Amino acid sequence: MNIDNLVTMANQIGTFYASFPDHEEARTGIALHLERYWAPRMRKRLAEHVAQTRGAGLDPIVLSALAEHRKGHDVPAIDTSVPEDADTGGDAG
Repeated sequence: MNIDNLVTMANQIGTFYASFPDHEEARTGIALHLERYWAPRMRKRLAEHVAQTRGAGLDPIVLSALAEHRKGHDVPAIDTSVPEDADTGGDAG
């Protein structure tokens, strides 16, 4: 999908939510709208644009919403290793 169209659409969503008196609610609304109504490939393309160009063309409230939303999806790595001396419950031996 054309990035210019995605930027325009994201900014239109941002303009709507920017009218909210509570800016935190506005940023949340933007992020939720993108998550609920945009296809994964559209969100991925917009995220790539932000990473490659620092969000060129995006309104500040949209960039802020994307940054805050992204934080919630950065899941820390889970240590799945088993200590060497742990009984793993296997039936060998």
